[in-house]
Amino acid sequence: MSLSVLPPEKPSLVQSESIDLRYYFRVIQRAKWQVFALAFLMTTLASIVVFSITPKYTASATLLIQSEQANVVSIEEVYGLDANRKEYLYTQFEILKSTEIAGRVVDRLSLTSHPELGPDQQTVGLNPIGLIKENLPFIQKSEYQHTAEELANIKRRKVVDEFIGRLSVTPIRKTQLVTLAFESASPELAATVVNTLAEVYIESHLEAKIEMTEKASVWLNSRLSTLKDKLDSSEKALQEYQNQEQLVDIDGVKSLEARELQTLNMQLSEARQKLKQNEHIFQLIQEKQGNLSQLITLPEVLNHPSIQSANEALRAVNAKISELKGVYGPKHPRMIAAQLELESVEANLNSQIRILVSGINNEYRAAQAQVDSLTVSVKEKGNRYRELSVLDNKQQELKREVESNQYLYDAFFTRLKETKEVGEFESANARLVDHALPPLKPSNPKKKLIIGLALAFSLVLGTLLAFITELLNDGIRSVEDIENKLLQRMLGLVPLQPVKKGQRLPTKMFFDTEANVFSESIRTLRTSLLLLNIEHDAKVISVTSSIPQEGKTTVSSNLAFALAQLERVLLIDADMRRPAVAKSFELPAFQAGLSNIISGTHSVAECLVKDEQSGIDIITAGTLPPNPQELLASKQFEEFLASVKDDYDRIVIDTAPTQAVSDAILISKQCDSMVYVVKADSTREQVIKSGLSRLMEVGARIDGIVLNQVDLKQAAKYDEYTGYYDQYGYNASHASSDQMSEAQSVKNAKESASA
Repeated sequence: MSLSVLPPEKPSLVQSESIDLRYYFRVIQRAKWQVFALAFLMTTLASIVVFSITPKYTASATLLIQSEQANVVSIEEVYGLDANRKEYLYTQFEILKSTEIAGRVVDRLSLTSHPELGPDQQTVGLNPIGLIKENLPFIQKSEYQHTAEELANIKRRKVVDEFIGRLSVTPIRKTQLVTLAFESASPELAATVVNTLAEVYIESHLEAKIEMTEKASVWLNSRLSTLKDKLDSSEKALQEYQNQEQLVDIDGVKSLEARELQTLNMQLSEARQKLKQNEHIFQLIQEKQGNLSQLITLPEVLNHPSIQSANEALRAVNAKISELKGVYGPKHPRMIAAQLELESVEANLNSQIRILVSGINNEYRAAQAQVDSLTVSVKEKGNRYRELSVLDNKQQELKREVESNQYLYDAFFTRLKETKEVGEFESANARLVDHALPPLKPSNPKKKLIIGLALAFSLVLGTLLAFITELLNDGIRSVEDIENKLLQRMLGLVPLQPVKKGQRLPTKMFFDTEANVFSESIRTLRTSLLLLNIEHDAKVISVTSSIPQEGKTTVSSNLAFALAQLERVLLIDADMRRPAVAKSFELPAFQAGLSNIISGTHSVAECLVKDEQSGIDIITAGTLPPNPQELLASKQFEEFLASVKDDYDRIVIDTAPTQAVSDAILISKQCDSMVYVVKADSTREQVIKSGLSRLMEVGARIDGIVLNQVDLKQAAKYDEYTGYYDQYGYNASHASSDQMSEAQSVKNAKESASA
């Protein structure tokens, strides 16, 4: 027999953080039939709903919307349309889905009286919410009554809304094509609606263009008349101005005046330059006026030809006199003649100087007079030119006004002619590329897709509910739960035994030859407990649980049976509130027991009951006392246990649940070992932890957990409790040999421990 005594080592941090796929697989496998049932139910309901829905057919047509329209002339400026812009196509798509177009189609096909969209028996303006509101007494009802025309309009509006809801307009990317589709229960109606929609859209566009053409013509005519009046007025103003100023060829006169002004400016510039040249020498002459010797030193005087000639004559006479002085005396006639000649030459030189100075003065005054005269002439000519410029500017302004009015008049006149031409010939902006045909197969509902999605959704939902249920269920159902959640070892498990409804599990199930699995589970529990307490001989073993109805009495009784096959065993019922041992062994309720021994009313021998089949001695709870905790905490109870320890190898005590009362905590002080019973997949995790913590706080030795009422068939499907129940395949023929080998194993282990 394989024995599992100690729990595996606590998983490392890396292992605890890894994903345990087996856990998820077990959760799914455990709830697979519920998931399949939910999937079957939802898929069946979806199939019923899908096959009960009236099939819908979708007819489609392809419409080409031309961005470049074939107009006779281009007058888009008048209409305010730009067919080359992307917004133009988007606008046309919205027009196709507009209420105006939908209303025209509804009216043309009389859809308000169609059985599908507008049945005659339909009550307009009522809906379930409206009916509820009308029947509520505290809601004020409207007293206004709709007229027949208003009711018809409301009905038409509802049909139009329904029509738009079934219509789809889908542009084809990077093209001028658009797909029109309509859904209906009648394939013929769907095709008719789509084709009619395209026709109505094209007609609506042509009507809009004709209407715009007429409006443009009226506006252009009125505007043209106004422009004609402005043109006439501006031409008249120009003519009157020219007559008033007597302007014939103002451009020629202005050009002549400009040339004369330019000539005068050039002459004035030259005269000023000449005056500037004469002004300097004039000032020098004025400074040296009357001093001929200084005047002759001036470069302008000295370099004059006449002065140079007189100077030559003077030098010649002076040379002659110098020659004569060396030959003749001053009284000599030749000397006298030479002196006279010298005086004549000097007089001529002075005369020439005076004439030259006088000429320079005259020339300066003449230049100054010329500059003054030219300055006056330039000023007069400039004033005249400015007068002509003012006249010319005014005339040009009037001419521009005339030209502007003429241009506007001509432009509007041209637009008017274009509008008339376009009004006589209009081309459609769209045409049907593919006409709609009645569809052969329904488009909705997509039965296979819906049923498939319902199946997939139900499977996902069922799996999700399984995981949610698993998360909400905080019961203990596996070895991992005991070791990881409760941080305790698992001593063993007790399989669930089938019993009839309303009946209890037989107390001596351990001896039932048909319950081999149950018997083997108790033996495994016994072996685990004995091997665990080899080093210290645990004589007093307490069995408790968290809450009632977890099977602690069954475990304690059958554990006593198993121990009795190897040792002398005493079973004590210490649950003096809800005792169950006496009832399990079919003992009378008045049987004296533990409470009587502690109270001193009966001896131990008077309270002992021998079970012949199992060979164990039993002490029941006895008379139910009003103060069981005081009795269990008394010294008499301690003395009682000490007195019976010498007579028995093992004492098994069935105690009250830890969460109900504190009896088990008091008893734990007198016990060598405690076995904690947990009902599988039933008791909540926090309740168990609370009970264990209460025992640990007082230092109780808890050897481990016994998982009770485990469904082994179900557990085998999910690979749970591996190593704990795979040894339960023994039959009754193996029981005696197993007991002998087990007893020998325990004996050998004890001897090894003592050694």
